[in-house]
Amino acid sequence: MIRKLLIANRGEIALRILRACRELGIATVAVYSEADRTSLHVRFADEAYPIGPPPARESYLKVPALLEVARRSGADALHPGYGFLAENADFAEACLAAGLTFVGPSPAAIRAMGDKIQARRLAQQAGLPLVPGTLDEVADIGSALATAEAIGFPVLLKASGGGGGRGIRLVTQAEDMAAAFSSATSEAAAGFGHGGVYLEKYLAPIRHVEVQVMADRFGRVVALGERECSIQRRHQKIIEEAPSPAVSPALRSRLMEMAAAVARAVQYEGAGTVEFLLDGEGQAYFMEMNTRLQVEHPVTEMVTGTDLVADQLLVASGEPLGYTQDDVQLRGWAIECRITSEDPYHDFVPSVGVVRLFHEPGGPGIRVDTGLYDHMEVTVYYDPLLAKLIAWGRDREQAMQRMRRALREVHITGIHTNIPFHLYVLESPEFQQGQVDTGFAERALRAWQRQEGEQVDVALLAAALVAYHERRTGTERPGGAPGGAHRGRCVNPWTLTYRPGPTAWTRR
Repeated sequence: MIRKLLIANRGEIALRILRACRELGIATVAVYSEADRTSLHVRFADEAYPIGPPPARESYLKVPALLEVARRSGADALHPGYGFLAENADFAEACLAAGLTFVGPSPAAIRAMGDKIQARRLAQQAGLPLVPGTLDEVADIGSALATAEAIGFPVLLKASGGGGGRGIRLVTQAEDMAAAFSSATSEAAAGFGHGGVYLEKYLAPIRHVEVQVMADRFGRVVALGERECSIQRRHQKIIEEAPSPAVSPALRSRLMEMAAAVARAVQYEGAGTVEFLLDGEGQAYFMEMNTRLQVEHPVTEMVTGTDLVADQLLVASGEPLGYTQDDVQLRGWAIECRITSEDPYHDFVPSVGVVRLFHEPGGPGIRVDTGLYDHMEVTVYYDPLLAKLIAWGRDREQAMQRMRRALREVHITGIHTNIPFHLYVLESPEFQQGQVDTGFAERALRAWQRQEGEQVDVALLAAALVAYHERRTGTERPGGAPGGAHRGRCVNPWTLTYRPGPTAWTRR
């Protein structure tokens, strides 16, 4: 059994791993950059070590610093979390060479699935249908054009070593190929150290559905149902749910069989996710496999009753998986909203500053995974994810009701968040009916921005009329602020910052 675990990550995922370790009796070691000195994962770990300045490349991505902390602390295992070095095969190899247990798949499996072209080949060999496209990198603009014309526009250029929505460009006509090819290869080289891209047919409308798998070193692979991940903005997921409202029991069985087949093809070990595109006819196409724990793993935990992080740790310790495919039963419905430090009123620009107040929701069926606390400073250095809000219900309707209630209970002041947009999506007829696709969030955003603009216009007109009336009647407040009716009594500051409708409370 793992005795002491170094958590090579930060924020809410570091806390999530810490909690699993506490329940299993595993000692924990945290690492932190100068910007994270007062973070909760640092306070809650048994030991914590500084690893460098705030930029990730000088701290959380510094492999020698992480391995030195493991040596100094006496850790015998390392969990990479997600992001940073979680899908870096060289890092996994370095951990093994240093005598550490790497909580994740083998370096060979990471490489096989990290190379999207090789992953497509393996999936095809395992009998999975693929989106029409190339099984090799496109060498130049000419090759890309020839392939695009053969399969038909529109097409996607995708980084062969990519992930997280980077290195992807949509090309709708031949005239745009040169600029898109240059942009995609440059972003791929900067983000992944390799500028190779491949080409796929762009399918729309389409859903993004993924299957969670867990496997041990004895060959047991279990698929834990699917997640609906179609609500995304710029290829980044915003809201996820399990199960998917578009997946029938028969399709679910087929998806889980295909996901397990891919995992077996690379002798997978640990937690992984096989991602599919699903068209309106119920045809599923293999897209890729993520060789790590996913941000949205809590919705699967809520409907299956599993602890995926504990399973990761036990499997990495050499234990057999404690359940079989026959044991997997989906119970109820779960929805996750990613709460980020972005300003939806200004095209989701990052919002940084000090969190003056954080009040998290509670009540039946509500789970909050977060590293947020009062007076915490949100910086520009890391991902804007502040918290993951998860709601469980006996069915989808109850899960939606609980999520809307919980979103209205969240109070975060000092910075802007995307909560108003979450509420708009949750209250939209399309979401409530489960009729969404990967383009839904962008369409909803445009509609919401139009609505918000109209509300602002009405509010400004109303304020002008009130100010004019008070000036005419002599009830104007000092400094010209309206509100003579409140003279001489305390005004609730929440009232002054309230925005009516689905936007709820927000600091403006």
